[in-house]
Amino acid sequence: MSDADQTTSTESAAPPVRKRPKPGERRIQILQALASMLEQPGAERITTAALAAKLEVSEAALYRHFASKAQMFEGLIEFIEQAVFTLVNQIAEREAGATDPSAGTRHAGKVVTMLLQFAEKNPGMVRVMVGDALVYENERLQQRMNQFFDKIEATLKQCLRDGAAGSVTPTADVQVQASVLTAFVVGRLQRFARSGFRRAPTEHLDASLGQMLR
Repeated sequence: MSDADQTTSTESAAPPVRKRPKPGERRIQILQALASMLEQPGAERITTAALAAKLEVSEAALYRHFASKAQMFEGLIEFIEQAVFTLVNQIAEREAGATDPSAGTRHAGKVVTMLLQFAEKNPGMVRVMVGDALVYENERLQQRMNQFFDKIEATLKQCLRDGAAGSVTPTADVQVQASVLTAFVVGRLQRFARSGFRRAPTEHLDASLGQMLR
């Protein structure tokens, strides 16, 4: 065998070099894996051991990027907050300046639609949003999700104020309508999660919004 043949044989037998993730990339991989595991219908409480096994790393490797599992869930909540409220702001920019009588209700309807479409595309996140994945975790995580929905309700109130000019009791009407819309969103998310992600949160959405925003 020639030297060239020996070199080729040695190179082909060499094990592949495992590429090290770039700074911050491993954190994203961990969160993506956690979200993926949450997408499995009927998934039980996710342990760091199971998460590490999915990523083919040690549990110690996880803790080099997150101090605790609670911090991992906080990472998912931060993603939800940033994604949703970025979209809320984009809707507000598009609706700015609208003066027709239906502007407020149309704006609120678009926010509700966006939320439910986001949920449909991110089923793993839904289990965080409705608290199913947080039952055995740190209480502050559920409190943070509660604050998220409080902020959604406040956003809907702001949208609806623009369409309440003709109401005798605009403040009360807006509060009730925003509360009903928020409860509708939460209910659709819970049904989606508890149906094993079979019942789409956007099912009959236009007709439902038509009933609530008349």
